[in-house]
Amino acid sequence: MISGKVLRDAIISGANNINNQRSRVDELNVFPVPDGDTGTNMGMTVGASVRELEALDDSCTVGEASKTAASAMLRGARGNSGVITSLLFRGFSKALEGKKEATAADIVEALKKGVEGAYKAVMKPTEGTILTVARVASEEAAACGAEDVPALWDVVMAAGQKALENTPNLLPVLKKAGVVDAGGQGIMVIFEGMGKVFHGEGIVAGGEAAPNKAKLSTENAGKGVFTDDLMKVEDIKNGYCTQFLINKYEGASAAKMRAFAESNGDSVVCIEDDDVINLHVHTADPGKILSEAIKYGYLTNFKIENMHEQFLARQKQGKSLEKQASAEKAPSQSSEFIYAAVDPSRDYGFVAVAAGEGLKAVFTDLSADAVVSGGQTMNPATEDILAAIQSVPAKTVFVLPNNKNIIMAAEQAQKLADRQVVVLPTRTVPMGITAMLNFDPSVNAETNTINMMAAADKVSTGLITYAARDSEYDGKRIRKGEIMALENGKIVSTSNDITKATYRLARSMCKKDSSFVTIISGCDVSDEDAEKVTEIVKAKCPNHVEVSHIRGGQPVYYYMISVE
Repeated sequence: MISGKVLRDAIISGANNINNQRSRVDELNVFPVPDGDTGTNMGMTVGASVRELEALDDSCTVGEASKTAASAMLRGARGNSGVITSLLFRGFSKALEGKKEATAADIVEALKKGVEGAYKAVMKPTEGTILTVARVASEEAAACGAEDVPALWDVVMAAGQKALENTPNLLPVLKKAGVVDAGGQGIMVIFEGMGKVFHGEGIVAGGEAAPNKAKLSTENAGKGVFTDDLMKVEDIKNGYCTQFLINKYEGASAAKMRAFAESNGDSVVCIEDDDVINLHVHTADPGKILSEAIKYGYLTNFKIENMHEQFLARQKQGKSLEKQASAEKAPSQSSEFIYAAVDPSRDYGFVAVAAGEGLKAVFTDLSADAVVSGGQTMNPATEDILAAIQSVPAKTVFVLPNNKNIIMAAEQAQKLADRQVVVLPTRTVPMGITAMLNFDPSVNAETNTINMMAAADKVSTGLITYAARDSEYDGKRIRKGEIMALENGKIVSTSNDITKATYRLARSMCKKDSSFVTIISGCDVSDEDAEKVTEIVKAKCPNHVEVSHIRGGQPVYYYMISVE
């Protein structure tokens, strides 16, 4: 017997497992046409139940846990595979209704009802898909006679895996592509996560997916429906993947709505509960579907995607994965950065330019994916910046040059890159640090560009360096080797004492509205001297100003001073 708590935890574990591995499942997606991303859609579907399941008390029944999960998944179901997944869990809800605990026989019935519901909801079921994997697992579970749930689930896993490995024999498109069915793989990943809890292990932790900076696997590069020899974009007749919820009026007929969708599209999956109908259809005319649907209730949760665009984007990604695979096998000797294909689930990435291990670490800690070595007197070339950009697997890559002499090279790289690039014209390292601190992942690239640069432009930058030659500036003679203090690019004083020049510059830069002063020490400054300077600056600045020190390790500049 399993309790409601065990079933609750098992479903949460399955949701975490598929979300951790969604990219791996996405890369298998080949059938029937590009319909979003199978792993992502299944992850979002099952994941839609996690918050509501976590709100359930440990004393919940299996009936309550399964009903909560099924209801949330119906409303959150995305894509063909996601809707079918929600139907499989709806079977659990029906079979376990009113039950406090579940026996192995109850789980067998739950799987059976889920499979029956899924087959009924799909007008033309195709074998070799998630449907086959779930059906074979259900049938072998029913025939095995296992008396406890862990043993039963072992049969489910073994039968499902065998059925998954057989999917290429049932679908020629899978065999030609050299992959198993993505939806079938996805449901096995979910079942695997559930099985760990049934066997008394802990819930699979969320967020175990490869870190945000990780590249997509190239295991399936060149495979899939997106390759030219398997399918052409013109083969997609019903080009809009359309999905939405119908919040039902009294007497609304899901059967009639489904029949209308079938006569005006394909890949129809239609499910309902007491309150809503979730409709998924590929159609040439989404407006026609919506006009009919509104007769049955008010509409919410719209998702209409152009599959022609999806197809071309995934085809481009396939070519990029091949390029990435080649780069991984034979890395360029001229660059530390290895090419990476764009990950469609990754919106933003960052490239910063900085010199010194300390500053590299600062930008890496601020989530920079790649840091190009460079700065004053060592400006990186366009190709260096381009290589860094194309090593970041994000749809949009922000580039922070952090030096006015590097901005133009970054803008040249922007034109050559095979992904969207935004060059933020940061002229100093402190501007770059502040810009990254003001990034907001919840807003679009344009808004971030405006907000990040607005924050960066409020930063005053002080620099302590030396005169490389005898010269004259603003009517004053400067001798080679003399210490120079610059504020926002202008020489404000000269000195023979680095410490005095630094604290005097910091003090003069502090205004009434200043809140933070950051002292960034260079490679030619000892930690002892840097701490001494920091303490003097603290003493010289007003009490409300927070003064901190970073070991930047940069050349040329003994100190950089950031005042905000």
